[in-house]
Amino acid sequence: MKNLHDFIRPTTFIESEPLARHLNADVTIASETFQHTGSFKFRAGMNLALNVREETIVTASSGNFGQALARACQILGKRCVVVMPETSAQVKIEAVRSYGATLDLIDTRKIGRTERVLEIMNDYPDAYRASAYDDLFVIEGNASLGDEIANYRKNFDAVISPVGGGGLSSGVVQAFCNQGKQTEVWGAEPLLGNDAARSLRAGKIVQNETEPTTIADGARTISLGENNWRILQNGLAGIVEVADEKIKEAVRLYFSLANLKSEPTGALSLSAILEKPEIFAGKSICLVVSGGNVDSEVYRNILAEHF
Repeated sequence: MKNLHDFIRPTTFIESEPLARHLNADVTIASETFQHTGSFKFRAGMNLALNVREETIVTASSGNFGQALARACQILGKRCVVVMPETSAQVKIEAVRSYGATLDLIDTRKIGRTERVLEIMNDYPDAYRASAYDDLFVIEGNASLGDEIANYRKNFDAVISPVGGGGLSSGVVQAFCNQGKQTEVWGAEPLLGNDAARSLRAGKIVQNETEPTTIADGARTISLGENNWRILQNGLAGIVEVADEKIKEAVRLYFSLANLKSEPTGALSLSAILEKPEIFAGKSICLVVSGGNVDSEVYRNILAEHF
């Protein structure tokens, strides 16, 4: 019987001397932009689809998990239904359709993602309701990336991971804990959607009142998941809250100094160093780039602001 590692691609590690010189820091990029469906979410989606017995899976997504799960279900011959905000990146909407999923676009000002998923579940009573982050199969799938980072030829002092719902960061934390590594795991979160940072300060899950408007569309979540919170509340060294302008700057730096196309959410880890360089001074750092799925017009506009 096949397992997750029969389907995923190993992450791509990039050691960019120009980027390291610019930052005056020892940085290594762990890029999931070359993963199937263009982001780390394929690890989560494939692991979930492999392990649930249900033949229909319903989820809500900003796009990356939706297309990852859609592709996983396509490979395994399962049915996939994906709820997405109509404001999602067009490239992600088209990808979900191309993998054969049933797509349900919603206006999040009128109905929440969770509400719509629950409505759809009435039509598929035997389906599995999958969270893009708050699911043990999702966390387990994402931990496979943490394992690769932990086993890299360098011993990192710190790993910085983007934070939205917490699926990726909790997977990385879990992997390092399982291996007994003492590496610090930091989160990087948009200031415009800083519920995770506020949760750490409050010692409990704090929600955003509405879906954030940050350019980092993969982090437009209302709150951390319960399963993720149990791992992150004691597993993270901290969370750096990042202004959208720093996220755009990080996208441009990846393009110009590492020859890498990153979506804004994927650039969060680098933007954390730009925002708070003093935290990471003198450390060997792994920057997780979670994905590269960005609309060409959005990407062009970000680059055009500087070049």
